[in-house]
This record gives sequence, C-alpha cells and structure tokens, in this order.
Amino acid sequence: MRSLKYLSIVFLVLTISTNMLAQGEEEKKGKKEILVFHKAEGFWHESTPAGHAIIEDLGEENGFEVEETNDSDDFNEEDLKKYDLVIFLNTTGDVLNDKEQSAFEKYIADGGSFFGIHAAADTEYDWPWYGELVGGYFVSHPEVQRANVIVEMPDHPTVSHLPNPWSRIDEWYNYKNLNPENKVLLSLDETTYNGGENGESHPIAWYRELPGGGVSIYTGGGHRIQSYMEPGFQEHLLRCILFALGEENDTNLIIEQ
Repeated sequence: MRSLKYLSIVFLVLTISTNMLAQGEEEKKGKKEILVFHKAEGFWHESTPAGHAIIEDLGEENGFEVEETNDSDDFNEEDLKKYDLVIFLNTTGDVLNDKEQSAFEKYIADGGSFFGIHAAADTEYDWPWYGELVGGYFVSHPEVQRANVIVEMPDHPTVSHLPNPWSRIDEWYNYKNLNPENKVLLSLDETTYNGGENGESHPIAWYRELPGGGVSIYTGGGHRIQSYMEPGFQEHLLRCILFALGEENDTNLIIEQ
C-alpha cells in the first residue's frame, strides 16, 4: 500500500515537472530572440560587457531573449534564422569573413533587422553592403565631453521619452559616407562641444526600413561604461530594440535603475 502511495506521489511530481518544463518552453518560443555580437578586431571598448549586461537585463524585464557572442562562426544561415534582430555592440574592424558576410546579407534580405551601437560604425570598411546597412562610417572623434543632442523626430518611439535638447557626456563620432536614406532621429549641436566635423547636419542616431521588410537602426552613444548606467540612454536602447522587433510599445517599459 505504501509502495502504491509512493509511486502515486512520484508520478504526480513528474507530471507537474513535465508540465512546467513544457510551459516554460512554450513561453520561450513566444519570445522574440536577439543576438548581441561584440567581436572587436580593432579597438576593444571596456564598456562592452556593461552594454551586453544591460541589454540582457532589459530582455528579461521586457519579454525578449538575448544571446551574446564574439564568435563570427555564429553567422551562418541556419543559426541566424533563430534571431529576429542582430545587434552589433561596439564591434570594430573586419569581423566577418566572406562566407559569414554572405550569410548575414541573406538574413537581412529575408527580413531580419539590425541595430548598431556606437563602434558598429567603426566596422567592416571594405564591405560596402555593410556600410549601407549601418548607415555611415566612423572617421574621427574628439575627447569625451558633454554635448547637446537634438531630438529631430520627437514623436518617434525610439526618442519620444527624451528631453530636447538632451545634454549628456559621451564620445561623439564624426561620420563619413552617410546613407542618404537615413531618417535622422538624433543630431549633435556642434556649437555645444569641441571637435565636431559634420557641420550643421551632424546625425548621431538614425534608422531606415530595409527592402526585405526589416529595419536598420543605429545610435552613436555607448562609448563609456557610464553610458549604460544612464536611465535615459538605457530606455533609448530598449526603445530601439523594440522598434527593430516591430513592437512599438510606448508604455509599460521596464528600465534598470
């Protein structure tokens, strides 16, 4: 009798555990998946681990899955199919070989989305397709300093939370080969800092819709560890991610404090 009772308890526990695992898998299947790629063949940013950690926290709190890698082997057709968005976080230099480049081009052509952060513009100078995707290349920067950021599209969900102007400290890139199809979200007021070289029209964040159906978005902030501690910048990152995922939710966002 005791054996029968024991077996019944074991069966009940196994059933509950199996159901919980199945429920967890179903919940995971329903979440959007993001790949954060941070390979650096040039300058390595010490803020990269902080950036990845914040993106992972934002994912846990706002319902999307985050995987990270600095291994370019992950850029193959089969693995890339898993992701709704690929983020280049402070990548630098020549990070993908020809085969990996082809796989990424196919991913974008098939409807994938891209989000470049800061040094994503200091990446793959000899790959014109990438230059068009990211929207512009880094050319130089002055010392880290405070500047006024102008919100050019105050009604856009990626920047609608920001004050205008938005005064903050970062490493401010000058750009070349800017894609004329970029829709500028944020620009720099060069009269408020030293070393700007793009003139009156100095974009620092932009986006564009892609022919395959996805989105490319870029933001130039994110050089310093402190950048990823700023609630305003964190929310900007989160809003960019949600926009790229096709989830333009302007409410109920959870930000690290």
